[in-house]
Amino acid sequence: MRPAWLPARAGTVAALAFLAGWGWYGIVLGGHAVEVTDAVSETTGFSIKEVRISGQKEIEEREILSALAIPEKNSLFTYDIASAYSRVSDIPWVKQISIRKLYPATLQVTVKEREPFALWQRGQVLSVIDRDGRVIADTIRPRYAGLPMIVGHGGQKRAAEYVTLLDRFPTLKPRVNAGVLVAERRWNLVLDNGIEVRLPEKGVNAALKELVALDNEHGLLSRDITAVDLRLDDRIIVRLSEGAAEARREFIKKGGLTAGAET
Repeated sequence: MRPAWLPARAGTVAALAFLAGWGWYGIVLGGHAVEVTDAVSETTGFSIKEVRISGQKEIEEREILSALAIPEKNSLFTYDIASAYSRVSDIPWVKQISIRKLYPATLQVTVKEREPFALWQRGQVLSVIDRDGRVIADTIRPRYAGLPMIVGHGGQKRAAEYVTLLDRFPTLKPRVNAGVLVAERRWNLVLDNGIEVRLPEKGVNAALKELVALDNEHGLLSRDITAVDLRLDDRIIVRLSEGAAEARREFIKKGGLTAGAET
């Protein structure tokens, strides 16, 4: 005789639930949980039918979709977000990524990209880097042409330092085509007219202040020269172009000037 508080056929329902539970246990032990869930998802409408991607400018959607690696037969329940997060994060442009499941059938991906900061050349290889010096692209699109150019191994690690230095001298900055890191210790600046400015390892700000003052007063950087060496504390060495050096020698021969220190 059943207790008064139990509904009719309660024993049958309990038995079925018990058997169903053991059936699922057997499926898990057999390693078929994902397959069964995927099959159930297809019949109940919980397979992934839409992927919403936002925040990307440089990354193509197909690259993100490829990294998501959503199988043809899938389930939003069992889709491994942690693995997908790792794969999408490996895309060089990706700085931050968010992947969310929106039931019943949507995967939402929000991307924050790295900002192009400078161009970095080493040998024949030219790359776009971010402020931290991380390579984010080896394809140089026209819109990157105005980025600061850094040349030399180790230069990518000092990109922010180099750009900050140029920002302190706004009249000089537009004339600089590239910064060349020499022996990973000091910078040479290559100007738009081909003049090379050799900076010291220390006291760079003082050296550039003096250079800018000389240019403002005497037009030094517009003269027929090939290099300005600022590495010595007590002097500035200016190297003339071949044509200017030959003209100077002829002038000295005619007695117009006494030969002095190296230029």
